[in-house]
Amino acid sequence: MDLLQKGAAEIIRISDLRERLEESRKTGRPLRIKAGFDPTSPDLHLGHTVLMRKLRHFQQLGHTVIFLVGDFTSLIGDPTGRNVTRKPLTREQIDVNAETYKQQVFKILDPAVTEVRYNSEWLGKLDYEQTIRLAARFTVSQMLERDDFHKRYQAEQPISIHEFLYPIMQGYDSVCLEADVELGGTDQKFNLLCGRELQRQYGQKPQIVLMTPILEGLDGVQKMSKSLGNAIGINEPPSEMYGKLMSINDELMWKYFVFLTDLTQSQIDQMRADVSAGTLHPMETKKKLARMIVAGFHSEAAAQEADDNWARMFQQKATAENLEEVAIDYQAIAGPSSGIPDDFLLPIRLPKLLVSLGLAASGSEANRKIAEGAVSVAGKVHCSPLFHIKSLLNGRQESIVIRLGKRAKVAVIS
Repeated sequence: MDLLQKGAAEIIRISDLRERLEESRKTGRPLRIKAGFDPTSPDLHLGHTVLMRKLRHFQQLGHTVIFLVGDFTSLIGDPTGRNVTRKPLTREQIDVNAETYKQQVFKILDPAVTEVRYNSEWLGKLDYEQTIRLAARFTVSQMLERDDFHKRYQAEQPISIHEFLYPIMQGYDSVCLEADVELGGTDQKFNLLCGRELQRQYGQKPQIVLMTPILEGLDGVQKMSKSLGNAIGINEPPSEMYGKLMSINDELMWKYFVFLTDLTQSQIDQMRADVSAGTLHPMETKKKLARMIVAGFHSEAAAQEADDNWARMFQQKATAENLEEVAIDYQAIAGPSSGIPDDFLLPIRLPKLLVSLGLAASGSEANRKIAEGAVSVAGKVHCSPLFHIKSLLNGRQESIVIRLGKRAKVAVIS
């Protein structure tokens, strides 16, 4: 429950979910977990993956995940959140987009145990009489309870009859798949509840509804959207993805941990407590987030390379500022021996180095700034009073950009 409830805005109902999970444990029958995706565009961004991530959590716990491609409902066009009728896609556009969706979704889900279904399998077989009988299970007043329909009706904006069919068709998907749980965004609540209602009418146990919030984009304000320029595409190169993630604010970082990683809520809460206590620096935490997400869509090696490249860019930026160079005698800043032979690494006391560079007035001030995470060494935040450089054999020098807050100097150590 720690994993499944993480990031859930609402579960209808939690008690039912616990009961259904316990029943599954006793009988050995995995729950059937459904989430539908209309292939309305060829590329997915991280906002689309919030539901996929939750599907993955159920999958990790041994349940049956159904990735439902809404190839038939795409012909209607989901009216959710729209103040005008959505333009339907052609069959050719839907087929092309559906194939790209399948390729991208398996970056998160395990293809070996994922059930991929298309709702044209059953919706495409309904004849006119069956469609009328299905539509007769709901009233116009029920449809107008839906917030976006209600607003458009009040504003005297047109609502096409076929738009009323969308939530009914989505609900019928749950009947045909005998879903135990359906996942969706908070904006899908009406559609998800239609599924519960139809399942009751067809003599099935009504599905549990688990809703996730809409994920904000890089600006931290608006819904993630490529059209708004605040999205991170899951097919973007590792370095680009990493750089965008490092640009988000600290508050948004915690939301991304919740919605875009497999960490449990208790693990995330512990990290947040460590940051608040000053034992973990926000910058290092954000880098962990960026590495985790990039590794998930690419590889561990690609994530590490992106991390290294980002650090080098920071270092190059600092060096390009025409910083003052200060010659430093290694013996004046030497740290305690770590038992590593001198021809490998040399220890350096960072507080002494900060004082020698004139960036701190005293060792106590330097230690305080280091603990606050205000000091960076070669572009990386450094929270320890000790670091190492390569040995200085044969008269070699080591030039390192040391930054405290907005002030920086180049230490030329010999």
